[in-house]
Amino acid sequence: MKKLFFLVLLALSVSVNAQTDQKIYDIIDAVSAERLKQDVKTLADFGTRHTLSDTVSQTRGIGAARRWIKGQFDAISSDCNNCLEVFYQSNLVEKGTNQRIVKDVQVVNVVAIQRGTKYPNRYIIMSGDIDSRVSDPTDFTSDSPGANDNASGMAGAIEAARVLSKYQFESSVVYLGLSGEEQGLFGGQGMAQYALENNWDIIGVLNNDMIGNITGVDRVIDNRDFRIFSEPITTGEKDPQKLAQHARARRFYGGEVDGTSRQLARYVHKTVKTYMPDMNPIMIYRLDRFGRGGHHRPFNDVGFTGLRIMEAHENYTQQHQDIRTEDGINYGDTFEHVNFEYAKKLTAVNAITMASLASAPPAPKTVGIGGIVEPSAKFQWSKVDGAVGYKIYWRDTTSPTWDHSRYVGDVSEFTLEGIVIDNFLFGVTSVGKDGHESVVVFPNKIIR
Repeated sequence: MKKLFFLVLLALSVSVNAQTDQKIYDIIDAVSAERLKQDVKTLADFGTRHTLSDTVSQTRGIGAARRWIKGQFDAISSDCNNCLEVFYQSNLVEKGTNQRIVKDVQVVNVVAIQRGTKYPNRYIIMSGDIDSRVSDPTDFTSDSPGANDNASGMAGAIEAARVLSKYQFESSVVYLGLSGEEQGLFGGQGMAQYALENNWDIIGVLNNDMIGNITGVDRVIDNRDFRIFSEPITTGEKDPQKLAQHARARRFYGGEVDGTSRQLARYVHKTVKTYMPDMNPIMIYRLDRFGRGGHHRPFNDVGFTGLRIMEAHENYTQQHQDIRTEDGINYGDTFEHVNFEYAKKLTAVNAITMASLASAPPAPKTVGIGGIVEPSAKFQWSKVDGAVGYKIYWRDTTSPTWDHSRYVGDVSEFTLEGIVIDNFLFGVTSVGKDGHESVVVFPNKIIR
């Protein structure tokens, strides 16, 4: 009997630590390359989706595109007994706001919310961009199919909604189509402000911008690599005194690369390596591509967690280009260049990340750490409703990923004996009944 009891406890421990859930594999299998192909084709066939393009036509321009996207979300909602709240969110951007806004425009986003059963005000968001452009960012009439940039990301968000709407999650999942990206990230700005005004508790924003190209201008062809861009510190703090306090804490205790967006990137990396080990997630320690910024940036700017997921090998002849042929090179972001099996994989990356986070309990709000001049590291944390236990993570100070962990059970403090605090960086997660974990929380309090 004692042996049986021990084996049961061992099985429970393995279940919690392995973080494997059959529904995550089912979600991967359910993503359809064919549906992605159909949706990208439909979006590309609107001719142009430039932010300033036609909004009256039923067949051309951004107005027709966003109505079609809303129609897709409405149809998905109908199939799941009205499980999605679908609506437009918009803001007026006036002519002259920047050089790319040559006339007043209503920047309209399409939002679909799948409410969580336990934490309806906690949100994990997947976004794609509705709009497209050609070489001249003010040209809103020329054909601009934007098949990869960014019909691929928008189609991915729609497909994720089709797949995940078959399930229920404790936290809310949002599928989001953002406009105005090419004109100055205006859709993201409007949506981030909407989230602030409505007191959304955002777990993270997964911004998908170009997830369909495998043939790079660097002559590399690869359908497994993808990049995760995240900034080191995400803060909406404006108070100079508090900013100085944060900077001082990082100087003495670390955390220069441990902001919430970086932790979310590590979460994506870990989830992919657990459930899709054939994929190669590459974490890039920067907000976005060199000197640039995507639609996660407006969320970061006001203090929300967010990152960008995209292909690893870009082809610049197919981005922001007039459609033409020069010296044997076909320029333009057209349908035939998109690899839909690859887009399927990156859509699945998003879907399993959202499903895992939305199935997990909230992260501890407070994590304390101590153990200065001692042969052990001490931890205290605030317990979380819905957690069956907690896990301590640590890594070498130069490692990009959390390489070591220990599940410590349903306690609020623990001491790692023999682990010297000076040699590692640490964090704590909450663990749910099915093994799903919150994002790692870097210590935000010093204990003595």
